[in-house]
Amino acid sequence: MSWKAMVWLVTALAMLIVVLGAIPKVMAQEQHAVVFEHNVKVVMRDGVVLRADIYRPAAEGKFPVLLQRTPYDRRNFEFGLKGAQRGFVVIIEDVRGRYASDGDFYTFVNEPNDGYDTVEWAAALPYSNSKVGMFGGSYVGATQMLAAIAHPPHLAGICPVVTSSNYHDSWTYQGGAFEQWFNQSWSSGLAQDTLNRNVAKSTNAVNGMWKQPLSMYPLFPVSEANANAAALAPYYLDWLAHPNYDAYWKKISIEEHFGDIHVPALHIPAWYDIFLGGSLKNYMGIRDHGGSEAARKGQHMLVAIGGHSGSDRKVGDVDFGADAAFHEDEVTLQWYEFLFKDAKNQFSSKPVKIFVMGANIWREEDDWPLARARETKYFLHSNGKANSLRGSGTLTTAAPGKEGEDSYVYDPGKPVPTVGGPLCCDGQHWQPGPRDQRGVESRDDVLVYSTPPMAADLEVTGPVSLQLWAKSSAADTDFTAKLVDVGPDGFAQNLTEGIIRARFRDSQETPALLTPGQVYELTIDLWATSNVFKKGHVVRLEVSSSNFPRFDRNPNTGEMKYLAGDISGAMIPATNAVLHDSEHPSVLHLPVAAK
Repeated sequence: MSWKAMVWLVTALAMLIVVLGAIPKVMAQEQHAVVFEHNVKVVMRDGVVLRADIYRPAAEGKFPVLLQRTPYDRRNFEFGLKGAQRGFVVIIEDVRGRYASDGDFYTFVNEPNDGYDTVEWAAALPYSNSKVGMFGGSYVGATQMLAAIAHPPHLAGICPVVTSSNYHDSWTYQGGAFEQWFNQSWSSGLAQDTLNRNVAKSTNAVNGMWKQPLSMYPLFPVSEANANAAALAPYYLDWLAHPNYDAYWKKISIEEHFGDIHVPALHIPAWYDIFLGGSLKNYMGIRDHGGSEAARKGQHMLVAIGGHSGSDRKVGDVDFGADAAFHEDEVTLQWYEFLFKDAKNQFSSKPVKIFVMGANIWREEDDWPLARARETKYFLHSNGKANSLRGSGTLTTAAPGKEGEDSYVYDPGKPVPTVGGPLCCDGQHWQPGPRDQRGVESRDDVLVYSTPPMAADLEVTGPVSLQLWAKSSAADTDFTAKLVDVGPDGFAQNLTEGIIRARFRDSQETPALLTPGQVYELTIDLWATSNVFKKGHVVRLEVSSSNFPRFDRNPNTGEMKYLAGDISGAMIPATNAVLHDSEHPSVLHLPVAAK
């Protein structure tokens, strides 16, 4: 019987258990046979009952536990069987208010206590050896990080995949701009189960609302679906009501609590993933500030390709080669075989492993960022007309002299469209990953700066940022930046990108409006990349003021009423300018890695 057929058969058997309410059954597999227990009750400290499925070896003795707490439905038969066959107890639990678990779902706030209680319950099971490790990605990574800061005594490791470190910046907002596409598409997906639960409780519970869940797509203002969100995703409205980094966010921010984390971790970020920046910060933050020596020395990181943008060898329009595909289940099991069973495998050597794009190879490293990477300044130049591919914008390592500024009109009614990049969670309607940027670069409201073709391969690996001198006719506006690798055929492959909402230029806690016409120094964090610009390729930088619908449109008025539900506010065009002269040297900071 093929593996796919076996998985199908096991799934069918498991569903039969659900239907019949049967007692646990033993299912023969290679290695360990597996005992499956369905809908096991787990009681939280406040009496709310969560429910979990358990997969365990059908053998005498005690085994380490791998725990996943998920809002996406606990029925993950494939990983449960793999883990139990290889000598782990696998427990997959619906978080509070999701699927089979009782209570009401609200993002993040219940995960520390519920995570603590579930870890300690799992450690006390009669077939547990008291070591509990957690695993999974995205929000499931958040359930691990938030459990870890609560410091349950029997949590012995975590494996957060493509998740964030700060649920304000790099989850809900970035650089002060609202992550509109993610926030709306993700909330829409979660809302379906909430709708189903409400309907099950009462046919009148939602008064006939939502023929489709949270239909908040980007043709509309971010508050268009507020009436629906109030019923099925109240956290979405709270996100809108807290655009600043305030107490609402700080109490659940991992970055505020790195010192409370005491366990080893395998962090798995990914190029083109929407949470790349946060995943990298988690590795560095616990490495530097973890609450124990074991935690500080026990941080590992594997940077894959794609994440939420895809996990196969081809992501977006680019095929990264046969070795690029990332197999999350296998990596997770190897991590815990290394951590809990002293296995000698890929985690026995250097703590960091990255996929290097362009060269399309995996490479082990001593740490992140790379010690051998040297920050190299690429200065922006033009004769005052860097608008579009037809313009005169260049990038060189020579400092600027006397040069004219580049200006463009940003009209929020005609925003620069998102083309690929780190998107989630509806690839059918807006495709993520590396995509050809030439259509975007043809617009006059996009400034384009390019190097000459590379005379030799150039590896850029590490954090990327843009120091920008700019001004605006508006009291508030956005500036965006995108790093692009242009091949000899003209294909313009986006690598990484960032945004800054000007009012948050100095602080995300205390925003300050612009004085129109005044020059400001802004820093745009483009997160990071690892890419070899091959000989003959061009390093390109795009600068503009919108990237929609990934980010909401700044109306340029200085008013953000629509975030809180007022959609009557006007949007006005702004004339924005980038300066790059000897007194205002706008510069792209690239980490160039020595061979």
